[in-house]
Amino acid sequence: MGLFDFFKKKEKTAEEQEALDKGLEKTKDTFFSKISKAVVGKSTVDDDVLDELEEILVTSDVGVATTLKVVERVQKRVARDKYVNTSELNNILREEVQALLEENNSADFQNFNYTDHKPYVIMVVGVNGVGKTTTIGKLAHQLKAAGQKVVIGAADTFRAAAVEQIQLWGRRADVRVVSQGMNADPASVAFDTLQSAVANGEDVAIIDTAGRLHNKVGLMNELSKIKNVMQKVVPGAPHEILLVLDASTGQNAVEQCKQFTQATDVNALALTKLDGTAKGGVVIGISDQFKIPVKYIGVGEKMTDLQLFNKKEFVDSLFGK
Repeated sequence: MGLFDFFKKKEKTAEEQEALDKGLEKTKDTFFSKISKAVVGKSTVDDDVLDELEEILVTSDVGVATTLKVVERVQKRVARDKYVNTSELNNILREEVQALLEENNSADFQNFNYTDHKPYVIMVVGVNGVGKTTTIGKLAHQLKAAGQKVVIGAADTFRAAAVEQIQLWGRRADVRVVSQGMNADPASVAFDTLQSAVANGEDVAIIDTAGRLHNKVGLMNELSKIKNVMQKVVPGAPHEILLVLDASTGQNAVEQCKQFTQATDVNALALTKLDGTAKGGVVIGISDQFKIPVKYIGVGEKMTDLQLFNKKEFVDSLFGK
C-alpha cells in the first residue's frame, strides 16, 4: 500500500470498527441516557425537549455555538414536519450532525495528492500530556506498515525525557529517529531531519515540537523558525501542521485549538483519548468552530487505534447504525 492509498483508505476493518464503537461507548452511553430521560413521558418534540437537548449537547462538550446550530436545525425539522415523535429524535439528530460535518471543512483529506511531495513533511504541535508523542509513534508505525520509509525528528528538546520517549517509539515502530539530545536547537534538529530524509529518499518526515503554551509569543516564534528552516531544505514544508488535542479535556481542547491556530497555520487535527471520556462531542464542536479537518482520532492503546477520521463512520458509531 502506498502513501496515497493509506490516506485515501475508506473502509474500516471489523477490528477497527469495533475499536471505534468501543472508543465512543462512554460518550454514547452518557449522551443517550440523558436524551432518554429528557423525553420520558413525552410524545412529541416540544420546546421543553429542545431545551433539554440543548443542555445535553452543551454538557457533552459539543460547544455552545455548535449546539445552537444543531438545536435550530432540529427545531426547523419539527416545525416543518408539524408532528415529530420523540422516538424519531435520535435519527433527526444523527442526520443534522452528519449534515453539519459535511458542511464543515472535514473532507477527510480526500482532495490532497500526497504523492506530489517527497518527503511529505508533518510538523506535530500540541501541549504536553495530550498524547503527542504516542500519536507520532502510532502514525509512524502505520505508515511503515503501509510500506513507507519514515523518519522522525526529535525537535521537542526542552522537556525532560522527551527525546528518549520519541526514540523509544521510533524503536517500536522500527523507524529512524534524528536527534541532537536535550536542549538542542529545535530548528537545527528539523533541518538535519529533512536533510537526511532527502539524502535517504525517505517518504515521510514527522517533526515533533515542544509542547508549550504558557508563552504564546515564544511558541509562535519558535514554530515559525522551525518552518523557515525546513523550507530551506524542502520548499513548501511543512505540508501538514498536525495539532494534537486531548478530547477528554473537553472545552480546554477548544481553547488550545484557538491558541495554536493563532500561532501557526494548523491544517489538520488529531483528537486523542476518546476511549477514556464521555466528551466525544468535542469532535463535532471543534470541526464546526475552526473549519479545520479532523484527520485522526485516538480510540485506544493499540498501534492501530489511531484511526483516520471518517465523519460518516463517526456519526454512525456515535448514534448506532
